[in-house]
Amino acid sequence: MSTTHTRDTVAAGPPPDGTRRPRPLNSAFSRTAPNRPLLGALGIAGLLALWELAPRLGAVPERYFPPVSEVLATLAERATTAPFWEAVGHTLYGWALGLGIALAAAILLGFALGAAPRLRAFTTSTVDFLRPIPSVALIPLAVLVYGTDIRSTLLLVVYACFWLIYIQVLYGVADVDPVAEQTARSYGLGRLARIRYVVWPTTLPYLMTGLRLAAAVGLILSITAQLIIGSPGIGDQITNAQQGGAVALVYAWIVATGILGVVINIGVRALERRVLRWHTSVRGEAAA
Repeated sequence: MSTTHTRDTVAAGPPPDGTRRPRPLNSAFSRTAPNRPLLGALGIAGLLALWELAPRLGAVPERYFPPVSEVLATLAERATTAPFWEAVGHTLYGWALGLGIALAAAILLGFALGAAPRLRAFTTSTVDFLRPIPSVALIPLAVLVYGTDIRSTLLLVVYACFWLIYIQVLYGVADVDPVAEQTARSYGLGRLARIRYVVWPTTLPYLMTGLRLAAAVGLILSITAQLIIGSPGIGDQITNAQQGGAVALVYAWIVATGILGVVINIGVRALERRVLRWHTSVRGEAAA
């Protein structure tokens, strides 16, 4: 028996003085703490209760901040109409199409430039110049080129989402183990085979992180474009309700936006767990 195996065996057994070994704090906490869905539900309930009481107790003017019961009633009424779902559909269409275009472009360019160190170094200054430019700064350009067409929304969504995913892909490609790369070469794997079996599995966790961040940012930019440019969608409906003095309806659309964001986040996280079910982080989360 090796010295290492002996040391591990002794560490796993009881202490020599007969006392009980204390349990790890993280395992004890996972058995006694409430689960995350319950904590999330309690947080939402507390927020709704505060929202209901604040205007009724006079803490804020009810004229400009109606109780949540009135807002939810307005939302439920609107949710039974066709224009409501048309606006949601326009928003989701712009978000999904823009995110899809950004994802495809980021993967192609990220793998192409990440595999060529000289080319990546050549484009670094350009990326550093373009990436900090906020997407909302492109709104005047989008309006001049496309007007209120959905292409204006796509321009903003694609620009914002592309950089979030592209940078993550570059990090993933750069994180490939050189030993694994050389081993694949020694076994005669071609370039495409090395990308499939070595580079892609290494990059995928980074890619999913970028996709999760871009999904939220893309929704924000989609609604922002509709608010300012006036293209069809939830943002345009919020502007119309505000101009018409329908305060409760404005908040109802805002709540609908939050619900939509939660649904998108849950969907992207479910996709991440499915795609990365082989990864240690996902397996550890499932075991906990």
